[in-house]
Amino acid sequence: MEEKIYYCEGCGGVLEFDVGTQSLKCPNCGTVVPILKEEGRLVEHSLTRHAMQTIRAEEKSTHTMVCRGCGARIEVEGTSRAAECPYCGSDYVLAEREMDAVIPDGVLPFQVDKNRVGELFRQWLKGRWLAPGELKHLYQKDRLQGIYVPYWTFDAKADARYSAMGGRHRTVTRKGPDGKTEHKIVTDWYPTSGSLRHFFDDILVPASEKMDSGLLRRTGYFGTQQVVPYGPEYLSGYSAECYTVDLDEAHEEAVDRMERELESMARSEVLQRYDEVMSIRVQAEYRDETYKHVLLPMYATAYTYKGKSYRVLINGQSGRVEGDYPKSPVRIGGLILLAVLILGLVYWYSSGSKMQADTLPMEQVLDTTEPQWQGTNGTERY
Repeated sequence: MEEKIYYCEGCGGVLEFDVGTQSLKCPNCGTVVPILKEEGRLVEHSLTRHAMQTIRAEEKSTHTMVCRGCGARIEVEGTSRAAECPYCGSDYVLAEREMDAVIPDGVLPFQVDKNRVGELFRQWLKGRWLAPGELKHLYQKDRLQGIYVPYWTFDAKADARYSAMGGRHRTVTRKGPDGKTEHKIVTDWYPTSGSLRHFFDDILVPASEKMDSGLLRRTGYFGTQQVVPYGPEYLSGYSAECYTVDLDEAHEEAVDRMERELESMARSEVLQRYDEVMSIRVQAEYRDETYKHVLLPMYATAYTYKGKSYRVLINGQSGRVEGDYPKSPVRIGGLILLAVLILGLVYWYSSGSKMQADTLPMEQVLDTTEPQWQGTNGTERY
C-alpha cells in the first residue's frame, strides 16, 4: 500500500495536523493547507453475525517502512499507523493498511494543542500533593506523545420488558411491653412489570488491549458529534494504534452496558410508583444494530520512578488528566500525624468543655447567692 507524507509547497517541510486551524500546517514556515473533508455523513455498518465473525484483529509482526525524508528503512510496530523517523524526524502516515485490516470509519481530531498539554500535565502534577517533591521535574516534552486510540461504537434500538418487586412503606403503631407507643415502618412487596424502548447512540468500547481500560474511562467523556470521516491527514504528526479487540468481543461488552442501562431505567420507572424496588429482571431485544470503527485523541506518557512505571493519559478533546503516581511515605506520614494532632485537639477541647460544664452549676450557685441579713437594734448585718 502507498505510504503518504505531506510536504509543504513553500519550504519543503513536512506538514503536520494543527489543532488551532484543524488543518495541515508547516512547523517551519507556517503554511496552512486545509484538509478536504469527504461529503456526507459517517458510514454506519450493519452489525451482522457475519461481520462479527469475519472482522477480527490479527496478531501482526513489525512492518518495514521507508522514510521518504531520508530513505531510511524503519521497522515499526504492527499496531502503529503513524511513526516518526528516528534519523530525520520526518512523519509518515499510512494512507491505507493491509487488505486484511480495517481502515477507520471516522476520527475525532485533537482539540488540545501540544503546547497546552504540557501545562495541563504540570498542573496535574502540582495537584498531587502526596507525590514526592522531585516528581514535578520528571516532565519531558518529548515523552508526552499524541496518540489516536481505537474504539468501536455501537448503535441499537432496544425493546425491553421488565419485571420487578416494588415495595410500599407503611407505618404500624402498637404498644410495647412497657406500655409505650411504638412506631415501626414495614414494607409490603408487590409484583410489577413494564416495557421500555430506548435508542442507544454511540456506545463507546475501547478497541485497545494495551491501554488501561479503567484509566481510559477516568479520562472522561468524548463528544462523538465531532467525529469526522477518516483521513490520514489528521494523523500527520501523531501516532495511532491499530485495534486489538475484536468486533465480536467489543459487541458483548456493549450489550452488557446497554443491559445495565436498561436495568437502571427500569429501576427509575418502578420507583416512580413504589418506595423501593428489588429483583429486577430485564429481557431485551435489539434491532437495527450498527457499528463504526473510530480513532479518538489521547496524549499519553509513561515515566519510571524508583524502578516502577506509571502512566498518565490526557483527553485530547477535553484536556482532562488522569494517571497514576507514586505516594511519598514522608508526606503520608505527615498527613497521619496531622490527623492525630487534630483528633487530639478535638478530644482536648471537648474534655475541657465538659469539665467546665461540670463545674459551672456550683459557680453559678456561689455567684448568685442572695445576701443574708437580719436587723439588730436597727443595724443591718450582712
